[in-house]
Amino acid sequence: MRKQDLILHKHPNEAYYDLFDDWNLIESSFAQQYGIRLRLEDEMTWDEFSNLLSGLGSETPLGKIVGIRSEKDQKIISEWPPEIRRIRNEWLGRKIKKRPVIVDRKKYDKEMINLQNMFKSISTIRRKEGENGK
Repeated sequence: MRKQDLILHKHPNEAYYDLFDDWNLIESSFAQQYGIRLRLEDEMTWDEFSNLLSGLGSETPLGKIVGIRSEKDQKIISEWPPEIRRIRNEWLGRKIKKRPVIVDRKKYDKEMINLQNMFKSISTIRRKEGENGK
């Protein structure tokens, strides 16, 4: 296997597949490359599964999709037919939705204080209403 065929390691700091959303691709890729039917496999350890997954080649169903999702060269992307670009764009859209929110700690602390004060105010109003018989 050539180095460029190890498509799942093309960009090691970025994941271009999702274990849940891409499970069908993972299953078919294991069957194609290793002859393993994952639905029938009940003794494979997580370490073995992870190692085999990371070794899937670019000609497997998952490898082909990962190749599309991970392409960075705009010239290549511009030459793709619309259906292939759609696959990549859908992935990018999902990736943006799943991106963790980074919060400025000072802003967070300020908002938490505001929230606490709001609840104190509500509590004070309710207590006064209770004292006044409302």
